[in-house]
Amino acid sequence: MHQSPSPSASPEVGFVAGKRVGNAVARNRAKRRMREAARRVSFQPKRAYVVVASRGVIDVEFPQLVEWLSSAIAAGGPPPEGPPS
Repeated sequence: MHQSPSPSASPEVGFVAGKRVGNAVARNRAKRRMREAARRVSFQPKRAYVVVASRGVIDVEFPQLVEWLSSAIAAGGPPPEGPPS
């Protein structure tokens, strides 16, 4: 995850899933899972976030995905253990 200051009062969040994640179906599934996880966590205001999917986003248990996203936001970037694999 990458984050930077944003002029917008509300947080801006974008999701990216490259071809390393898999075919189009897998990439779309990864982005859907990340969007749903993002709905369950609080983002800091006046920040822009880019959440980059890894292959593990598809297979990891959903509560673990939410926890990873939450800890990445709190740490200001990816947590030391990295995204779920």
